[in-house]
Amino acid sequence: MKAQAFIRENLRLEPVPGLSGIRLYTAHSGSRLSQLATGADAPAPYWAYPWAGGLALAHHIRTNPGLVRNKRVLDLGAGSGLVAIAAAQAGATAFAAEIDPHGQAAIGLNADANGVTIKLIPVDLAGPPPTNIDLIAAGDVFYNADVAAVMLPFLERCSAAGVSVLIGDPARRDLPLDRLREIASYPVGDVGDARKSTERIGRIYTPISQQTSS
Repeated sequence: MKAQAFIRENLRLEPVPGLSGIRLYTAHSGSRLSQLATGADAPAPYWAYPWAGGLALAHHIRTNPGLVRNKRVLDLGAGSGLVAIAAAQAGATAFAAEIDPHGQAAIGLNADANGVTIKLIPVDLAGPPPTNIDLIAAGDVFYNADVAAVMLPFLERCSAAGVSVLIGDPARRDLPLDRLREIASYPVGDVGDARKSTERIGRIYTPISQQTSS
């Protein structure tokens, strides 16, 4: 079964708590997500749940729509596309980068369900900053040390090149707090990664080197 058909048939299109006007295809106990696994190295279905960092970024955009209005915004490690949807609803031209093909399918379905357009683009974390992007919103991308070791230098290169960077995270262990500045926090409730964050708080950071106000 193709990914989009599987998602339509097995996940539920549900409102995102606290973010009126956004619905996502969300997993539940009967979603049978294991059927999508193609081997031991299959990526976890992060796209099937809202996570604290992405929720915080969506709330931050809702609270500060001027940050993204009329700008080209990239949802990096987009998962469900939640942040890109919030940005598009606030008047941005929305892009998303997601390597999981099932996540890419979910982004397309979620964009359609919310009446917005999101363009999928590739991003090379070892390469230069993406061109024609004004702001990168990176939610929940510091989930392990190996990814963090690649993600932070990339985001700092983007910031140095003049691209605004917002990072959403519930202060995970591998978040490099010594190189980031916290600018906001939002309660996000009992979400997909709540077991890893007893606070249920999503926080917004920028690289310390970023000079512009966010």
